[in-house]
Amino acid sequence: MLNVESLNQFYGGSHILKDVSLSAQRGQCTAVLGRNGVGKTTLLRCLMGLVAPRSGDITWDERSVLALKPHERVAAGFAYVPQGREIFARLSVKENLLIGMAAHSGAAARRIRDDVLDFFPVLRQMMDRRGGDLSGGQQQQLAIARALLAQPSLLILDEPTEGIQPNIIQDIQRIIAALAARGDMAIVLVEQYFDFAAALADRYVVLERGSVIASGDRSTVASEATRALLAI
Repeated sequence: MLNVESLNQFYGGSHILKDVSLSAQRGQCTAVLGRNGVGKTTLLRCLMGLVAPRSGDITWDERSVLALKPHERVAAGFAYVPQGREIFARLSVKENLLIGMAAHSGAAARRIRDDVLDFFPVLRQMMDRRGGDLSGGQQQQLAIARALLAQPSLLILDEPTEGIQPNIIQDIQRIIAALAARGDMAIVLVEQYFDFAAALADRYVVLERGSVIASGDRSTVASEATRALLAI
């Protein structure tokens, strides 16, 4: 289980995250909702150790991870699909996927697992194509597949629907739901597309100006009250 407790972060004199707390359990998807500029991406970068919070704590399975560097968090089971995908454009699809397994050694670091490719059959046909030659939707699928090959127990997704065509959004929604249903992975999803997040979220938090202004479970995530908070 992931616990974020009273997280604070500043950029210069700007207070970006203000006592943010949330939790994410294996077998569930926790959605972080909010408009642009409310601190969602900063929160995820804190989770991955790319930004050090000013105060607060982040624990995974009751162990603080604040002292762990990003690659150590990957080894502990964290995987991150950043906003904008950040694939390696000049590397092939296969090479991008192999990088996802860099935390593993031996045969596990050389074989791309079939169970991951089963989620993304289009990638099987494009192994030798450069990542930069893929469409936006195909690049997003590549980014998620690369993260899954790290064998995460915590999957962190930042705006996976951004710039993606509707049919690929439906595929990604189906895949995230299937991953949560397996029960071996906690998922933290940052999303602006409300209906996509509401369809997946077991729990949610809404951020406004760096603070949590609402939170709840599946029974209230799709309510008009929650939707209204994002329209303010």
